[in-house]
Amino acid sequence: MMNHVFTILCPTDFSECSLNAIEYASRLGEKYQARLVLFHVLNREDYLKISPLDSEGTYQKQFVEEKLKSLQNTVHEECLLNGLQQCSFEIREGKIVKETLEYAKEIQADLIVMGTEGMNDLRINYVGSRTSSLVERSDIDVLIIPRKVYFKAPRKLVYATDYLEEDKLAIQKVIEFAEKFDSEVDMIHISQTHKALDKSLHMTVVEEMKPFIRYDKVNFVLKSYRDELALGLENYLLLSKGDILVTLSRKKDYFDQIFSKNLSKKMSYFLSKPLWVIKTL
Repeated sequence: MMNHVFTILCPTDFSECSLNAIEYASRLGEKYQARLVLFHVLNREDYLKISPLDSEGTYQKQFVEEKLKSLQNTVHEECLLNGLQQCSFEIREGKIVKETLEYAKEIQADLIVMGTEGMNDLRINYVGSRTSSLVERSDIDVLIIPRKVYFKAPRKLVYATDYLEEDKLAIQKVIEFAEKFDSEVDMIHISQTHKALDKSLHMTVVEEMKPFIRYDKVNFVLKSYRDELALGLENYLLLSKGDILVTLSRKKDYFDQIFSKNLSKKMSYFLSKPLWVIKTL
């Protein structure tokens, strides 16, 4: 039986945001010695906005193939010598979220890396309706790259914990990532009270977590914040100079708040920090 090669799927619509996601996917691919698959879903409505004269879509596939081939060549030139195993591309037709998730299963992808928005997303909120829908429905991890965020090696990952049993497995995945970049990890719990009980519980959880952590750059943090939890998380992310925010999708308090339309408008970190949503342990 062949060893499984870590596989990254990167949907692209050729917007600036999705091109930044390709760079993130490529650099992670180097570290994981992964294969990278660039993925585009043909959508007649979106294409007509770009090329209204080609109403039959005659040149659409040809146009997309040329763009993907160019991106593939760029990735090969920059990343194959640095550890990336291969870069290929695939084109499908249909609904973007559905086709992306089905293809991710087909190729047994380990991670989806995508931008928060593209030329085809309504600007209702910063996350983009298709991105948030994909994250909610995905069975595998998703790394979301915000608009105008360019790759830099992460110095600090901020992992939001809600004291779940699954954290013991999730933190190991976060540490594996951190080790590849020699990054710090801040494991933070945000409380809405200042009670001594919170500190006691925090210390108990820390002691329980320690046996699962074989990495000396992990910090355990407890913070109080009276407003929405996700705003407190954003506040900490900015003050601690965190580079990537990590959360388990099971954490409904954080997850629902982060993806709520009203809150997204308040949260500037979607304009400046990637979000890694862990779905599989």
